[in-house]
Order: sequence, then structure tokens, then C-alpha cells
Amino acid sequence: MLIHDMTRNASIELLTRKQLCRLACAHDGQPYVIPIYCAYHDNYLYSFSRVGQKVAWMRANSLVCVEADEMASSQDWATVIVLGKYEELPDTPQYELHRKRTHNLLQRRPMWWEPGSVKTELSEKAHPVEFVYFRIHIDQISGRRAISDTVSSCEFSATHEAPASWLRRILGRPEQKKSDH
Repeated sequence: MLIHDMTRNASIELLTRKQLCRLACAHDGQPYVIPIYCAYHDNYLYSFSRVGQKVAWMRANSLVCVEADEMASSQDWATVIVLGKYEELPDTPQYELHRKRTHNLLQRRPMWWEPGSVKTELSEKAHPVEFVYFRIHIDQISGRRAISDTVSSCEFSATHEAPASWLRRILGRPEQKKSDH
């Protein structure tokens, strides 16, 4: 298997295709990872949630990490890591345009609202339902793609349906020679 660094553009293309990502946040030294639906636009990931543990933790510590991946097999995969900052989009005139953009981006995906609005059965207490739109400003982005080293460049491009732009960038690099050791 050969693992290639993805360009920033290839990483963004993967983020644009994905709707389900994993968000990591931390509070008092304790990490927390949860799946979220999100949408990429102009160096931000936009999302929606009920107010709960992740929102409370991100309000206390805005530094977050988001992971998105695609996996065809154990030797054919891509993963993107985003380091960024949480920004809440409150229901105020100042954030109205950002909230509309978030809603418009997310509604393009089926069932985008469900993970953030489904009632959890964690306790018997009734909690007031409060929703929040938020976005993650991308400070750093990196990605890696694995390709089986038994697949030639021609075979890979003929058998994998993926955006040609990232494929040209990856396969356009000189092929790594195998060591005889």
C-alpha cells in the first residue's frame, strides 16, 4: 500500500462530498468524539445540534478537531483532519445571514436535521429543547490517501470513480520505488 499526502484542494473536495464527520472536542483534559452532519463552504464546516455536552464543551473550549474519511477497502481509503475553532451562530440579526447559509447548505442533504434534533433517552428528566447552528473555522487541514501498491496507475484510474482533479494530483507524483531490503 502506498500512502500519499493529499493537497489542500483534494482534502476540501473530500470534505465537500462527505456529510457525516466526527467532531472531537475536549474539556478539563477529557476528549469527546461524536458524529455530526456538516457541510463545507468557504473554509468553514457548518452544522446544527441540540444544546448538550458537545456544545457546552465547545463553548468552554473552542478548539476542535474534525475527521472525515472514505473507505473502499483496507488498502483504498482517504482521511482528512481539520483543526479549527467552534463558532456559535446565535439567533440574532448579526448572525442571520450565517444561519441562513448554514440552513441552506445542510438542507441539501437528506435527514440533515435528525441527529441534532432527535430526543435522547439518557435520563428521565425533561430538558428544554434548545437548538444551535454553528460552524468550525478551518485553521489547518491535512489529508492522506492510501492506494494498493499492486494496482497500477492506469488500473486505479479505470476502476475507481472519484473526482479526476485529486486523482491527477496524486498519480502525477513520481512513483515510489520499492526497496530491495
